[in-house]
Amino acid sequence: METVVITGANRGIGLEMTKQFLNTNRRVIVGCRNPSEATALNDLSSVGELSVFQLDVSDSVSIKDFCAELSGVNIDILINNAGVLDREKQGMLGVNAKHWLETFKINSIAPFEVAVGLLENLKTSSRPRIVSVSSQLGSLHLKGPGLYSYNSSKAALNQVMKIMSQDLEADGVIVCPIHPGWVQTDMGGSEADITPQESAGGIISFIDNLTMEQSGRFWQWNGEEHPW
Repeated sequence: METVVITGANRGIGLEMTKQFLNTNRRVIVGCRNPSEATALNDLSSVGELSVFQLDVSDSVSIKDFCAELSGVNIDILINNAGVLDREKQGMLGVNAKHWLETFKINSIAPFEVAVGLLENLKTSSRPRIVSVSSQLGSLHLKGPGLYSYNSSKAALNQVMKIMSQDLEADGVIVCPIHPGWVQTDMGGSEADITPQESAGGIISFIDNLTMEQSGRFWQWNGEEHPW
């Protein structure tokens, strides 16, 4: 039985991925900021083997504590799903530098910290995979909304994953960022293109078929490659 770790699993895509992984007989370990308040997540314990831990990815100490809780646990798949979108005015004159730094911490640095903290766990797997949920808004090829903090944080995440894929190639660890699509979640809004079920299903199918040849490249939820 494979073991999957998912951050930010209390709602949206993370919650749906947790459900679908459990339905395919995987052991799922998740982290969320307030486990006692994550009712929908805790209810999934009836579906399969689920463990819920406290994890605040904005706090490096919380990340270290989370990783310490998993010491000695074999991990096959790590999904860095936790992320934040600063919804304040994003024009040049409305950017808040403090909030921008907080966005970078959560979206760009935390996935690196979690991956490094769980690296020894992943190396015990016969096919370790690290997948970080990014966004097409981090692509330098795309002309989209001018969200300075969010877009730049996802572009940085993409680069972090690319470098990590190179560093871990000799260890056989597959690493890549993935665009989940424009999804009907609190972040994506009700007018988005696809449902969390469609996005999560596509991501899981992609992860299940990932090969080392695909490592270090930017992908979409439907298995198509995305330009950097």
